[in-house]
Formats: sequence, C-alpha cells, structure tokens
Amino acid sequence: MAVQIRQVASARLKYLGTSAQKVRLVVDLIRGKPVEEALAILRFTRKAVAPEIGALVDSAIANARQKQQDIDVDQLFVQTACVDGGPALKRIRPAPMGRAFRVMKRMSHVTIGLGQRLSAESAVRQDGRTGGAGRGSAGGGRRPGSGVAPAAAARSKKAAGATRKGAPAKKKTTRSTAAAKKRSRS
Repeated sequence: MAVQIRQVASARLKYLGTSAQKVRLVVDLIRGKPVEEALAILRFTRKAVAPEIGALVDSAIANARQKQQDIDVDQLFVQTACVDGGPALKRIRPAPMGRAFRVMKRMSHVTIGLGQRLSAESAVRQDGRTGGAGRGSAGGGRRPGSGVAPAAAARSKKAAGATRKGAPAKKKTTRSTAAAKKRSRS
C-alpha cells in the first residue's frame, strides 16, 4: 500500500525579531513531525521563539481547515519548514575611547507547510488519479547505473585512500621519517 503526500496549506511569519540561526534550532525540531506532536514539542521547548512558531503552526492548521472543511487534522504533518534571513536593523553601541561598535538586530522570515499523508485508496478518491510510485522509488536510494549502494561506495573510497576531491591521500609522516629527511638535508 503506497502512501502519497500532498501539500495542504502553509503559513508565513515575516519580520520575526529573532535571528535566523536561533529560529532554525527550534524549527529543526518539528520538521517532518505530525502537527499534534509538533505543537507538544513547541509547548515544552525552552526557547523564546517557540511560542511564536507554535502560533504559526496553529495558523497553518487553520489555513488547512479553511481550504477544506472536511480535512482530518490527525493526518497533517509539518512537510516543509524553512527559515530565511530578513532585514537587519543597524544600531550603534558606544565603545571605549570614543569609538562605536555596530550592533546588528537581525530578523527572519519563517514558512511552515503542512502536508497530508494519503493511502492509495484515499488518493484515488481525492484526486481522481491513482497513487503510482514517485520518481526514483524503485532504486532504493541508489543512483541509476551504479551497482554499489552509496554507503558501500563511500567505504570503498575511504579504503582506497581517496580524499574528498578524488586526489590520493597524503602519506603520513612519522617522527622517524621526518628525522631522516632532516638529516639528509644537512
């Protein structure tokens, strides 16, 4: 039985008065989780931005209900959650000896997208189409044409001594070889 996913609704919070780096810490906790679990996580997260992200998830749920009154909220999950940097307010802080330090008060934009997991039977009823396999579903995570799984390929490269860019790894010099080189120079 194939499970099909479709985006139902989204909500956007713009000009949130917290830096994108701090907001990403909270948003990464809820990405991919069911909405009830995401709201519970946000309720007990001890970050200042968590209540605002919780209100954003509530808004996305309300948007989903507005689009489809008969939607089952238990099937909704946080499909996409992205945090983008917004404008920064540049302020000045006095510093010693008449100097001034610049303080950047950063903002961010947060977008939450909710998806709905549908079984194959309900996908036919809702969309009028069959729920076929998506792109790349038969490969099991492998690239077409490669006979080796990605993890096995990484292990074989490491065993062969190749570095990231494909160049051979540097030979390790031990204390004795370094001393021998030093003696040969003099």
